[in-house]
Amino acid sequence: MADEDYLTEEEQAEALKLWFKENWLWMTAGVVIALLLLAGWQRYQAYKVDRTSSAAQLLEQFAAAQNTDEAKAGSLLKQLSSDYGATPYADQAHLLAAKQAVQTGKYDDAAKELTVVMTSAADEQLRGVARVRLARVLIQQQKPDDALKLVVIDKAGAFAPQMHEVRGDALYSKGDRTSARAEYQAALDAYKNESGTDTSLLQLKADELNSDAPAVAQTQPVK
Repeated sequence: MADEDYLTEEEQAEALKLWFKENWLWMTAGVVIALLLLAGWQRYQAYKVDRTSSAAQLLEQFAAAQNTDEAKAGSLLKQLSSDYGATPYADQAHLLAAKQAVQTGKYDDAAKELTVVMTSAADEQLRGVARVRLARVLIQQQKPDDALKLVVIDKAGAFAPQMHEVRGDALYSKGDRTSARAEYQAALDAYKNESGTDTSLLQLKADELNSDAPAVAQTQPVK
């Protein structure tokens, strides 16, 4: 049995007082440190919320300015990149800028914006989106071999259907109809596991390669 079991209640009380007298400073310090850590965590959470809100507002302003004020849009994109470059909001802005560039035929600008997202986005999903779109831009630029280097199937993951389709577009642009047909069929097979996906254009491209009819434009529009 412990020595304390042999002490009277009065002796135990005195021992407890002595223990508190010797250790109160450390106990107080521990409480203070815990409170400081809690306050710091709360301030950090508030900072994150405020930062997210600010980035979201800038992205909204950027999207609105794209069609009305090119200079303002450029300034907002730079601000998002410099102040919030590690957030998805900056990545989304680069994707929007690329889409706008494609719509105006500025494929070099689109490729630049998509490359930023593909190489630096923290979100793997956004990197995959940028990779597929960049490959489509490269096909528009008559660079099918560069596009094929980007869409490697064994690294495609969830983007396998899109990458098979883009590979088909690239191979078709090179005149390799047989390989393009195989890629389109692989894309159709992969899309069977995804409900709600519209594969009508893909099916049309595959069907035309299975016939002698004149082929439709094989390149998917960049979204």
